[in-house]
Amino acid sequence: MERVKRMVSERPLVIFTKSSCPMSHTIISLFRNFGADPAIHELDQIPRGREIEQALSRCGYNMVPVVFIGGELAGGANEITSLHVEGSLVPWLKRARVIHL
Repeated sequence: MERVKRMVSERPLVIFTKSSCPMSHTIISLFRNFGADPAIHELDQIPRGREIEQALSRCGYNMVPVVFIGGELAGGANEITSLHVEGSLVPWLKRARVIHL
């Protein structure tokens, strides 16, 4: 889990994904459409990706994407979509200095 914490602390928007996951691509596109430049860690492409995936699983996320905003766990695709629909995603991105609209 320490490795995950370090990776999350390096950028204001961090997304853990897999290269073959269509939902991950959708969530990444959503953030990029807001002008965000997320740190993307494809767990099937990086060293120790399986270990990171297990750590995320212990946090309650067995599937990707897993999104961290401003160092906080924002959730997976369902949570991000819900935040967007209810109108609280953009304010959170602004507070975390991910976007500057």
